[in-house]
Amino acid sequence: MAQTVSVGELGLPQLELLKGQLEQLKVVQTKFVEAKECLNVLHKGNEGKDLLVPLTSSMYVPGKLQDTRTVLVDVGTGYYVEKSADDARAFFKRKIEFLTRQMEKIQPALQEKHAMKQAVLEMMTQKLQQLTAAQGVPAGAKA
Repeated sequence: MAQTVSVGELGLPQLELLKGQLEQLKVVQTKFVEAKECLNVLHKGNEGKDLLVPLTSSMYVPGKLQDTRTVLVDVGTGYYVEKSADDARAFFKRKIEFLTRQMEKIQPALQEKHAMKQAVLEMMTQKLQQLTAAQGVPAGAKA
């Protein structure tokens, strides 16, 4: 069962990890947006047109667009589901909305924690400068 943890109770390492995961969510969201936009070329007028089919991120083979009604959608962990173009659009829309809601939940807390971290660092810097000035040691000198 999933455990709920308040972002306010997390330490700095956990917050950095959460920040990295937020960035990953943004990347995934962008991929879903791009996939949804790619569905716009699937219309009857494009059937039979030549296209390049990616084999890897840097290698393509020529192909022809045969079926504009159905697509294979990666639903995660290597599973693909055949869907109509409209169902695929709805799927991507739901995924984008879900990721947006998750990011909107996390971002304000992360921004608050980041601001608190900056305030603590500024205070530490001021205290260090006051301490070194009181001891008569130049601020840039090392002991």
